[in-house]
Formats: sequence, structure tokens, C-alpha cells
Amino acid sequence: MERRDVRGHYEELAAEYDEHWVYGPDYVPWMSGQIAQALQLDSMDRIADVGSGTGLFAREVARQLRPRHPIVCVDPSEAMLRQLGTPPPAVLAPVVASAEDIAEGRTHLPYEQLDAMWLKESVHHVADPAHTLRGLAGRLAPGGRLLVVMLPTTIQYPLFEAALTRFEELQPDPAVIEGHVRAAGLEAGLSYVEHELRFDRDKYFGMVRARYMSLLSTFSDSEIEKGIEEMRVAHPEPVLVFADRFAFVLGRRRGELA
Repeated sequence: MERRDVRGHYEELAAEYDEHWVYGPDYVPWMSGQIAQALQLDSMDRIADVGSGTGLFAREVARQLRPRHPIVCVDPSEAMLRQLGTPPPAVLAPVVASAEDIAEGRTHLPYEQLDAMWLKESVHHVADPAHTLRGLAGRLAPGGRLLVVMLPTTIQYPLFEAALTRFEELQPDPAVIEGHVRAAGLEAGLSYVEHELRFDRDKYFGMVRARYMSLLSTFSDSEIEKGIEEMRVAHPEPVLVFADRFAFVLGRRRGELA
């Protein structure tokens, strides 16, 4: 197994990241709407997307919400944040930092406190989730909300067997993350949402070859090609249809909304 270089993985993928994540015309609006609904976002909220990447979901949340304050897009990859645009839209404020940087107060944010923040499919990159989530919770205003969006411990993706097995070895348990959020002093709950995905088979194989999931960066080129051949045999159908299921871990700081 090759050593995972998460930051390097996203630096290389930055230019084509949105192409891989725009699964269909309704996926980004759907997920962004789910995030906004779970967090009960208001246009006056001070909001951060921690691990925002190219701002794909923050941009859509801003379009739906029309916030009065720019949404802070936090990501350790400058290359990813450059995809916000130059200069970035007035509704998005890029900050080059990791979740740990924000949790530890090593990086200055535009707002002293946040009313809402989300981490979408980034908590598994955090070395010490309990410590980091505690620090992030400390950045919330009274009544502030923190949402962790993550995949469950098993997925139904049409990947090759070794990738599915490695995913299960590496993926944190949402119930454990919920426990960390509660231990951070927040009222916490766990729920699930699901969305059907449809891909042209060759397009999906191309996404796997491009390592659209950071998990796939743990495989060598030859292992990826061998895996794609396995997928060709297992999935002869021209269109791949499968469920994308997400765990939503929501925490709320006690107190009146800011």
C-alpha cells in the first residue's frame, strides 16, 4: 500500500475536482439543501465550511441562503481554494488552514464566533477527531451548530473489493463521532440521508482512475488498473446505479441563538 499524502492528493486533483464531484445536475443542490436544513441556517448566520475544498457546497449554500456575511471556506490546500475564483465571490471568504488549525486557534477567522459550521467528508482526515471537534465546538457562539457529514462504515459503491475493504478499515464510525461531539459539550444527534446516483460506467471508471476519493490515493497505478478490470467484470451494465448514504452528526451549543 502506498503512503497516503492527503494534501498532495487534493493539490493534484484541484483543477478537476468539481468535475468529479458534480455527480449530476441535482446532487450539489440536494446535498447543500440538506446541510442548510440540518443546520437551520439563517441569512444572518456567521458560517464556516471546514474542509471546503473548492467551495462547491458553500457556493451553493450561499446561492440558496443569500447570507449577509461571507461563508468562510477553510481548507489546507491553496490549490483547492484557488478554484473559488480570483478574486473569490464576495459571498465566500477563503482561509488556508486545516481543521486542527481552526480548533487550536492557530489561524485567524473573519468572525470571533461562528453560528454554524460543517465538515463534509473531511473528519476522517483528522488525526485526533475528539480533540479537534472539541476545539471547533469552542468556536461556536451560544446556540451555534456543528454538522459532520460523513459516509457510514460501509458503502454500496461499485468499487473493487480491495477498495471497499480498505474503506471499512479506515472509515470512522459515525456513532463514535457523535460521542466526540457530545463530549465536546454539545447536544448531539445522528441521522442519515440518502441520494441515488447514476453514472455512465466509463465515466465512473475514469473517476476511479483519477482517484476522486482520497481512499483511492492509497493504491498504486497498477492496483487501480487491476481494480478497474475487476469492476468491468462485476458491472457490465452501461449505467451504474447505487445509493449514496450519508451520516449527519449534528451538535448544538446550549444557549440562545446569536
